[in-house]
Amino acid sequence: MGIPFSDPQADGPVIQKASEKALSNGITLDIIFQQVKSIRKKTNIPISLMGYYNPILKRGIDRFLADCAVNEIDGIILPDLPYDEGKEFCNKAKQLGISPILLVAPNTSNKRIEEISNLSNDLIYAVSILGITGNDLGSKKELIKYLDRVKANSSCPFIVGFGIKSNDDVKWFNKYSNGAVVGSHILNHINADEDYVLKANEIINSLSKSS
Repeated sequence: MGIPFSDPQADGPVIQKASEKALSNGITLDIIFQQVKSIRKKTNIPISLMGYYNPILKRGIDRFLADCAVNEIDGIILPDLPYDEGKEFCNKAKQLGISPILLVAPNTSNKRIEEISNLSNDLIYAVSILGITGNDLGSKKELIKYLDRVKANSSCPFIVGFGIKSNDDVKWFNKYSNGAVVGSHILNHINADEDYVLKANEIINSLSKSS
């Protein structure tokens, strides 16, 4: 679940627009936690929050993590959380049974991939491109070299995101990682005047089909 923020630096125009819309509609962390509580009554699937560090600092790290624990949040993805500054946050999260899901990128060194995976412990998020969400993917040859580096140096599973737009993309990335993340593509095909839950299900089903 996304935490809307006024300056989502890692996100492209589609998610930026969605974030602006959510904020204009009054979406807050309190409302997000209420939504998670409602979802938890219906399913036990893992739920992760993805957002930026500023709203969490504003709320207070300890209060935010306590709210996550009470509402059974499984993981937290913060694209702007630096490795060195994030150690305290990650350790506090893990003490509460929450997985900090840190990011690596094509320009991340092998040593830093190892350090980040050790700190994350459960899962890391490999950014497929240097840029923002929704951008096109680059050379498959270079991607394979990068993903092979992540696999060789990570002590935990990893998922890949940014620029993934089709079932072929998902199947390709699943060969080289533990999963694919799709955000912008789904939001780009949902209109406010339609049944967005049904539409989202259609898109997700088409992305995840095996043949």
